[in-house]
Amino acid sequence: MGERETWTTGEFGSSHEGAVGVLLADGTVPASVFFDTGSGADGQSVSHWSVYDGQIAQGPRAAALRAVCSCGWNGPEHRLDWDMIGEQKLAEAAHGTADTCMEDWDTHTADVEQAAIPLPETVTVLLAQVQEEIEKLAKTSPLAAVRAARRLEVTAEQVGYWPAHDARQGTTAEQAAAALGLNEDAARKLMARFGGWSPYR
Repeated sequence: MGERETWTTGEFGSSHEGAVGVLLADGTVPASVFFDTGSGADGQSVSHWSVYDGQIAQGPRAAALRAVCSCGWNGPEHRLDWDMIGEQKLAEAAHGTADTCMEDWDTHTADVEQAAIPLPETVTVLLAQVQEEIEKLAKTSPLAAVRAARRLEVTAEQVGYWPAHDARQGTTAEQAAAALGLNEDAARKLMARFGGWSPYR
């Protein structure tokens, strides 16, 4: 088991990385649980929600699960009924609750998309058509589909160059991040990539 399962969208990436978060009975967020492999410092720290069952010596018992996002957003709390859970493994007993947390995060990313600068319908439709045509092409000629995807990359670099420069002059980093649905660091790097300048200057 890894540290914990996370979710991202293609457009927003790590700016809105979601996961199932844990709350204890006192409302605090627990530290990661350290699993000692018996070889000294080579243990593993795990913060996956399913390890907070109170049965492991190092780990406390979760009182609630909620969706969390790297942007700082937190979803509603979903309380765990330990009387009903009983002797079941938490991973099985609360699987549905974890799925609900993911649905909460999906709603959050939909809100982020809604808050981002809107695209004209013609552009949205054209992008969807291009994606559909390349997916069709991939079924008969995967290499042609790869070439088409590469052409899209080249086109994106070409059409994004001057808008990136213009946007850099006319907006603050905070405004650009909000419009793109990204955090400021990710927005700065995206603008730099399209504009061809160093993201560190």
